[in-house]
Amino acid sequence: MNIPADIHTHRLPQVPGAAIVNCYPETFSPQSGGWYSIGIHPWHIGRSGDGHSVAGGVADSRECGLEELARHPQVLAVGEAGLDKLADAPMDLQVEIFRHQARLAEEVGKPLVIHLVKATDELLKVKCVLCPSNPWIIHGFRGKAALAEEYLKHGFYLSFGEKFQEAALRLIPADRLFIETDESGVPVGELYARAAEVRGISPGELGETVRRNVRAVFFKP
Repeated sequence: MNIPADIHTHRLPQVPGAAIVNCYPETFSPQSGGWYSIGIHPWHIGRSGDGHSVAGGVADSRECGLEELARHPQVLAVGEAGLDKLADAPMDLQVEIFRHQARLAEEVGKPLVIHLVKATDELLKVKCVLCPSNPWIIHGFRGKAALAEEYLKHGFYLSFGEKFQEAALRLIPADRLFIETDESGVPVGELYARAAEVRGISPGELGETVRRNVRAVFFKP
């Protein structure tokens, strides 16, 4: 079994299982040996004509088959779900669909991968209400060290990609850290090398740290 080094990407890896590939319910077509996350992105709430839209609230998310697909054995996480103040959908609708996906992740016992833009207060409010026991991961974290500390205080994991603040990356405890490519074309090995240099360790040591975290969070017995 491959333990994915890249926890969030939108591209199929050359070796199935080397990364967790993000899919929408309508596009989920698992390869043998592959790993996936499935969710409803806030950009696709209320849009039409893009093939991935969710017209309304929770009922529409159920109709797209998310609940069933979240239980698929090759789906390791729900998401990316999220809150984004630059998206077209009203925030109250985004929060409704986000809360539904967060509850689903808890129900199926899988982590929640979160897309977040300018909505920290709304995210923390939902987390405070739901009090989840499953891991919540903010993917593609680009914030400053103070924001990273705030998220860590509330129990989040942070995943870093091509763009990041070095001070934030340095302060993350080893057991809360992930690496991802997201939509970047930079090879994941290069991202590990960059991150390892910032943290003052070898790429091999960072790789073992992240693999340990992936096993603990995505492959819980």
